[in-house]
Amino acid sequence: MNHSEASPSGHETSGSRATTLDPDKAKDKAKAVSSQMYELIGIRAGKVTEPGPSVAPCDEDPGHIYKTVHPWSVYDVSEDELKASFQRLKEGLLGKGWKIVQYGPNKSKDKTLELTADSRSEPFSVNAELWVSSPTAGHEEEPKILINVVSGCWRAPKGTDLDTQY
Repeated sequence: MNHSEASPSGHETSGSRATTLDPDKAKDKAKAVSSQMYELIGIRAGKVTEPGPSVAPCDEDPGHIYKTVHPWSVYDVSEDELKASFQRLKEGLLGKGWKIVQYGPNKSKDKTLELTADSRSEPFSVNAELWVSSPTAGHEEEPKILINVVSGCWRAPKGTDLDTQY
């Protein structure tokens, strides 16, 4: 039976057709995508959370098939700067080979502005949320832009013990 793993935007990538890639190289790819997002956001004065990318199992075959995930955020700048940066991210993605598949308030009670985009050239999606004060959210204690970079599923090279990676 062939199960599929859904990316954040709902696109399916079948693990049985997944490209073989060493987990460290997959993490490097996720880091490169995150760096591209950071450049598009364009905030140099803010702080950025750690750590770097990690791997997570894909449902189809968690012993051999995995994806990369890299959640991080930019914070410690004004809400106006965060709003302008979120707009720069949205506009910049279009010129860098990304397709925006969702944009607007999310379904949370705060109606947080959210953006999801898929890369046209790599098996990656990015989800971004703008956490700032608003009539629906009230006063935001820790304004920030949250970014989550997620890859499609990769196949670990033969002999790779994914249990040591998770």
